[in-house]
Amino acid sequence: MKMIEACPWCGDDPLYRRYHDEEWGVPVHDDQVLFEYLTLEGAQAGLSWITVLRKRKRYREVFAGFDPVKVARFTPARQEKLLQDPGIVRNRLKVESTVSNAKAFLAVQKEFGSFDRYLWGFVEGKPVVNRPRSMGDVAAVTPLAERISKDLKKRGFRFVGPTIVYAYLQAVGVVNDHMINCPRHAACAAMA
Repeated sequence: MKMIEACPWCGDDPLYRRYHDEEWGVPVHDDQVLFEYLTLEGAQAGLSWITVLRKRKRYREVFAGFDPVKVARFTPARQEKLLQDPGIVRNRLKVESTVSNAKAFLAVQKEFGSFDRYLWGFVEGKPVVNRPRSMGDVAAVTPLAERISKDLKKRGFRFVGPTIVYAYLQAVGVVNDHMINCPRHAACAAMA
């Protein structure tokens, strides 16, 4: 596969480039995928995103394909076992939060009909399309991320601070922060 001229943050690592070229910024409406990204963004806190991308396959295996119904049922014993698995980020708070976030996710689904409807409701179903020309033009936190973070926390979610939430919004295409000269900017904007 030919690599496109990409946003500078993904560098030359093939896994990172593939993530940029195929996933990052694409509007996501599948609840299970939204739960996956929420989990992975929380796991990334304090680490590099490439570290989490390299562990993603194992996360999918041990967290039941990111099925929130199944993850919500993980027992303390199962969580302890996960903490021994070098294929994931072995942080007790992050593992426990994945389970508690699954329960909160299910509550949101019950209230709104889907997590998709809840999340995209913050932007009236239309992605925020920014036009950054350089990495300096991309915010780490925005009022939108702060508002969603506050609401998620109120609903019992953990590892959803405004910086994590903004990265999540970028990843799932609620916000398009591809550089304006990156071909993915127009491609993702066209999917809106």
